Amino acid sequence: MSQFFERLTAEQKQALAKIPTPYYLLDERAIIDNLIITDKLCQASGAKALLALKCFATWGVFDAMKPYLHGTTSSSLKEVRLGKECFGGETHAYSVAYSEHEIDEVLEYADKIIFNSFNQLARFGKKAAAKNIPVGLRLNPQTSNSSFIIADPARPFSRLGEHDVDAIMAVADSISGVMIHNNCENADFEAFSQSLADIEGRFGKLFHRLEWISFGGGIHFIDPDYPLEKFSNRLKEFSDKYGVQIYLEPGEASVHQGAVLVTSVLDTLHNGKPLAVVDASIEAHMLDLLIYRQSSPLAYVNDTAYDIKGGDFDGVTADETAVRIYGKSCLAGDIFGDYTLNKPLQIGDKVAFGNAAAYTMVKKNWFNGVDMPSIVIIRQSGEVIVQRQFDYDDYKNSLS
Repeated sequence: MSQFFERLTAEQKQALAKIPTPYYLLDERAIIDNLIITDKLCQASGAKALLALKCFATWGVFDAMKPYLHGTTSSSLKEVRLGKECFGGETHAYSVAYSEHEIDEVLEYADKIIFNSFNQLARFGKKAAAKNIPVGLRLNPQTSNSSFIIADPARPFSRLGEHDVDAIMAVADSISGVMIHNNCENADFEAFSQSLADIEGRFGKLFHRLEWISFGGGIHFIDPDYPLEKFSNRLKEFSDKYGVQIYLEPGEASVHQGAVLVTSVLDTLHNGKPLAVVDASIEAHMLDLLIYRQSSPLAYVNDTAYDIKGGDFDGVTADETAVRIYGKSCLAGDIFGDYTLNKPLQIGDKVAFGNAAAYTMVKKNWFNGVDMPSIVIIRQSGEVIVQRQFDYDDYKNSLS
């Protein structure tokens, strides 16, 4: 996180100082650092990588990302259209459930379509096949690598995919591939490999009949300590064994540490410990952290870089010297986190929260009418541009 600040030049800092907060600051160079690893993995394994738009869909940086990825994967009609129009390459369509009125338009944009259930496959599969669009089915292997029940596709009574092997084999002639998404921020290669072995034990006879398999996202292979070569070899061995094209769907792995949320301190208080209020909101602008009850990592304050990792919200420290930073919404629990700083925060200080690319801009909302952060981009050339600013009309038009 501190690296994000440390690579800013004096000229870039001057340009950023003129931009009103709050704003998401994306650095194309940091994103490309991740994608270079992704490209290396694909070259070694033969896998193809698709950007998961459910995680990150800020199309202003798509041109920089395109050379390293093979396309996009989506979770809705709007996402598959965005992928087709703004990214290109292969465009995979998936949804938990398509409605009758949208399926024809989905098929206009999709290069492959993955249905979540037997019912969806029966309703729309022939229509896709008639357009020569490869059809897939989501499998639920009933095993996963997820630390969060809310994100666990294999949770009890899950609606995500089909699990009955015999029933799946009965429709094998209707599909050419499957999608298995059962990882969430999984940085443990051995856990992934063992899980895959278990899946092979259950579905191996199906895999021999397929042309392609997607392993979804949630595999944190960009971690510096991740055994990339072992991962590459495991994917290649699987691909060769079953004669299938493997797809990966990196979302967070594509944009990890690729952005910060820059805010300004509006007020300071004291209630058992130092408190500060910034001009952004966890609920409105980094909602994923609130959902998972985590605090935000801290990247920098003014001209001081920090590398303070976010932790579980329940673990917010009782240390009376650590400042608790709140968002400006009326939600009592709108808390970015507790941070031990070199000096007390003052009104007007700039505070940047780290790892603000994944699951942020795709989830931002207008709760309390809090100002929507602008989207600012540092291009590969180093140029700082304001991609988008939001105003009252945007807020008003989001309602009725």
